[in-house]
Amino acid sequence: MPGNDRPHGARRRPGSKKGPTKGSGGNRRQGLEGKGPTPRAEDRVGHPKARARARAEARAAQPTRARQLEKIRRRFGVPEDHEIVCGRNAAAEAARAGVPISRVFMAVSAESDDRLGAVVRRAVLVGAPVLETTRLDLEALTEGAAHQGVAIEIPAYEYTDADLLLERARALGHTPLLVALDQVTDPHNLGAVLRSAGAFGADGVIIPERRSAGVSATAWKVSAGAAARVRVARETNLVRTLERLKKEGCFVVGLDGGGETLVEELTLADAPLVVVTGAEGTGLSRLVRQTCDVIASIPIATKVESLNAAVATGIALYEVDRLRRAAQAGS
Repeated sequence: MPGNDRPHGARRRPGSKKGPTKGSGGNRRQGLEGKGPTPRAEDRVGHPKARARARAEARAAQPTRARQLEKIRRRFGVPEDHEIVCGRNAAAEAARAGVPISRVFMAVSAESDDRLGAVVRRAVLVGAPVLETTRLDLEALTEGAAHQGVAIEIPAYEYTDADLLLERARALGHTPLLVALDQVTDPHNLGAVLRSAGAFGADGVIIPERRSAGVSATAWKVSAGAAARVRVARETNLVRTLERLKKEGCFVVGLDGGGETLVEELTLADAPLVVVTGAEGTGLSRLVRQTCDVIASIPIATKVESLNAAVATGIALYEVDRLRRAAQAGS
């Protein structure tokens, strides 16, 4: 076409070569082969998930606190038939009551508290070693309880029986007052009942062998040492025990919110008594209720459904003690 005589297409520069080449000579072969599947984030060096995984593995390699405490407990080698009682009041009361002490563990100085001094003196008297420990040691021995810097090792609690409690009360020359717990399984409640029994002059506490809390380290601690002064009887059958005590001249008073008699109006207060408290929630069992001579109640506000078993027992013992004192004052 006139005026458009320029050549079409790309023009080769002078001196350039065109045509197939022989290849790269293997210089790019590694890159063409690829690097395989992408590693997980946890396996990539420097990745945040990889760093987090490394920290977790380091923590797992270190001993956990639970394993550390268990190791400490094994190091002290407390026999299975022994108890660890902790707290200054509980330890001091046990020492004053002559409870056999195997070892004393202390993380504080005995010079700071007279109660600690009483524990050390008792230990020296019976030849029990006094070991200087750390608070971590005591935490392990007491399984995390509030130890107040002292704990003692004692043999397992030796229970008595209800007949001996009654004989001992009569030998002391006062009107017997016993407490029976019907299926109270919380050791805190048992400890609190022992404390109330000691405060209001009860001669002992009766518990059944089955479905009941025993005198454990927790009960010792809560009782603030009263477990050393108030004896506990453990009976195979609570109903038969109550019937036997009735034949011995005791009246059995059961505590229940629906009782027909108010505790503060008990006419039997100055007679030999057995005050029976049932489990919180379920209350007295059917056979125990049928065995009671009187079912007494504690007046409470309608907004509250019921009282804690230990609280109810403490109130009842207070009222019995008050009525007995009033009777003695009037005679």
